[in-house]
This record gives sequence, structure tokens and C-alpha cells, in this order.
Amino acid sequence: MKKLAIFDLDGTLVDSIADLACSTNYALKTWGFPEHRTEEYRYFVGNGISVLFERALPPEARTPQDIGHIRTSFLEHYDRHNTDRTLPYEGIPELLRLLAAEGCRLAVASNKYQSATTAIVGKLFPGVPFFPVFGQREGVPRKPDPQIVREILEKTGVTQEETLYIGDSAVDMQTAAQAGVDACGVTWGFRPRAELETYKPRYIVDKPAEIYSIYKEENHAG
Repeated sequence: MKKLAIFDLDGTLVDSIADLACSTNYALKTWGFPEHRTEEYRYFVGNGISVLFERALPPEARTPQDIGHIRTSFLEHYDRHNTDRTLPYEGIPELLRLLAAEGCRLAVASNKYQSATTAIVGKLFPGVPFFPVFGQREGVPRKPDPQIVREILEKTGVTQEETLYIGDSAVDMQTAAQAGVDACGVTWGFRPRAELETYKPRYIVDKPAEIYSIYKEENHAG
């Protein structure tokens, strides 16, 4: 029986790649580094912004100083523009309404820094009862470390067996495995199905509505 659905944010709930690419390219251009095509950012994101900047910078520029410069310019731009082109994936708002109506608890576990995670969830999903909403926080290791999931379980009082973790990347599949919860990979995000299959999640889905079907089947079986 499932009582809690934990969602990754970027590539799972929202298509944010255009805004992430735009702000990173803005920072790169500001400091005289080459920019990248939006599509390339699908393989740069997912491990937090510091890793994003390392991947976006030329190898010889991946120094603490240059990463710090990019971070400063990125944050200036992204905090103002993080929902310019970022939208929920088709079917996600309906899925969340259905799950909430069934009494399923909803939470967010993201490697995006906390303030942006909170801002995007609040703006794009008003009224959705997400609790808690966790992004990357000082002193908390990034996914795939399972601490973020363990904190959510502690706050909600839900067990590992009652939890489904939903994400679009290897990082998410590893996070679920290390946390001891069932994983559901989604194919509409930033990474290909083959990457998800490598980690053998319990489920892989192509449409949000399939997650609701899984929830109903799990609870009927329970």
C-alpha cells in the first residue's frame, strides 16, 4: 500500500531546461566562456548547480574561482527568470489533483537549491498540498545520498514500504534504491529510458496518468 509520493522537480514535475540553459549561458557569456545549446543541458543538470557549472565550463576553467563567478551571475539571473519558460509537464497537474483527492501525501525532493525549489513549486502548483518541499540545503548531501528521502519519511511518518519515489534520471533511481523505497522512472524528462532501465526501478512510465494507475493498483493490492 502506498501513502506517499515523493517527486523530483526538474525533468519530472516541470520542464525547466530552457530557463536553466538560459541562465547558465548568461553567466558563461558574462565571464567570457562559450555557451551551449539548450539540448546539451539535459546532461549537465541533475546533480546540483555546482556540478552544472563544472560541466558547463571548459575543463581548464573548472576552478573554485571560476565556478564562484558563474554561480554569482547565474543566481542573479535565475532568481528573476526561473519560471519564464518553465511549466509543468502535460498531465502533471491532473495527476497531483487525483493523488491528493485520494489522500496520498505529496512531497518534493530536488537537487535544485532550496529557495528556487520553493519558489517554482509555489508558483506553478498553487494549492497542491506538497509537504515537505526539499531542495538542496546547506549541510545536507545531494541526491543520490538518501538523506533527503529519510527526512521526508521522518516528517510525514510514512514507512519505506508505503513510499513511491518518482524521478527522471539515474540520480533519482539511485536515490530511491539507497533509501530503500520503490522507484518509478519517468520517460518524459531529461534523460533517456535506457538510463532508467540500467537501475531496474520497479516501474517506468511514459505518461503521468500511469502513476495514478500504479497508486490505485498498489492500494487495491494492499
